[in-house]
Amino acid sequence: MEPRALLINGTVGAGKTSTAEAAGDLLAAAGIPHAVMDLDWLRACWPSPPGDRFNAEMQLRNLRSVAANYLAAGFTRLVLAGVLESDDDRRRCADALSIPLDVCRLHVDLPVIHRRLAHRHHDDGPDLQWHLARSGELAAILERTRVEDTVVDGTLSSVSATARAVLKSVSWL
Repeated sequence: MEPRALLINGTVGAGKTSTAEAAGDLLAAAGIPHAVMDLDWLRACWPSPPGDRFNAEMQLRNLRSVAANYLAAGFTRLVLAGVLESDDDRRRCADALSIPLDVCRLHVDLPVIHRRLAHRHHDDGPDLQWHLARSGELAAILERTRVEDTVVDGTLSSVSATARAVLKSVSWL
């Protein structure tokens, strides 16, 4: 099996990380060697350099190293949860991975996302307000740029059903 990567793209609160974890469970059940990565953790550092508020450069440096380690260990599927806002973001991510990259965008209706974010950030008003604003902003960017190969609607589906639909959309299951 030739190595491939799948990035689950979507706005904040769309369920990217939960879907990636569930996709990992489905791949394990199918006996497919894989690794799951939340790209947020590959850029979790402070302070951000000027002009790179989301630490994209650090994320790419870390992704290059971590992906190489997984591939060298024989994992053939890399499932990533993250955000690609542009064709350039996608190209740079694919370059860091050095293997073919499929991208599936999770679409979730904004009222559902806002409820999820309110639950997640219930005790931090400023953080909630930032995430609510960013969710709409990023959803519009992703809808406009369409860097994905496929789109799966996760508005009404369970996490496991969404993960199965994502994997099927890129012919991994």
